[in-house]
Amino acid sequence: MSNRYARLMFGHGALERQRVDGSYEVYGATTERDDDGPDHLDEREIALLVGVFQFHLATVTAGGHPYIQYRSGPRGFLHHLGDNTIGFADFHGNAQFVSVGNIDDNGRIAMFVADYPRKIRLKLFGRARVVDAADDPDLLERLMTVGDSRIAARAERSIIITIEAFDWNCSRSLVPQYDRDYVRDLNQAHAAETAELRSRIADLERQITES
Repeated sequence: MSNRYARLMFGHGALERQRVDGSYEVYGATTERDDDGPDHLDEREIALLVGVFQFHLATVTAGGHPYIQYRSGPRGFLHHLGDNTIGFADFHGNAQFVSVGNIDDNGRIAMFVADYPRKIRLKLFGRARVVDAADDPDLLERLMTVGDSRIAARAERSIIITIEAFDWNCSRSLVPQYDRDYVRDLNQAHAAETAELRSRIADLERQITES
């Protein structure tokens, strides 16, 4: 991994606190060398990104404040478009256009992506751009397609993100959560084992009743 993440994230205040705390050699010291360039998305990052059904997207307002928005869709709605580029269809919302407007004005974004059952989380930083449907309808159609199905939602534009840096966060404070599809798939994967255990329980209950 390059030092791009450290150079983007660690300001003067963070570096000073790392020096006081004793963690500077682990984190901040990497900022002393020249910028290594963007982190490269590998199989591990891509597998997480294209497998999620939700993430949080942060943009920057005109006043410099972070604006965080929750994004969701069917698994696979976040696409890997090659190299360090990812994208998704901007589903129709309340027409405030805060995130879209911020991207038009600035382009800097951050993403928080998590696999809650496995307690895995990834922070990503990059530059985004908005591509209206009229300017590239084929791109939007690609982003509206998951597998062999088209997403049943309305979208007028695509959001394309070039990732500059990322960091795999520790799992210590992440509370595991299990959605319905995960539980269903887990049950199906262990169906034979579950059936055997239920049969064994029934047999033991019968023995108790007969004794």
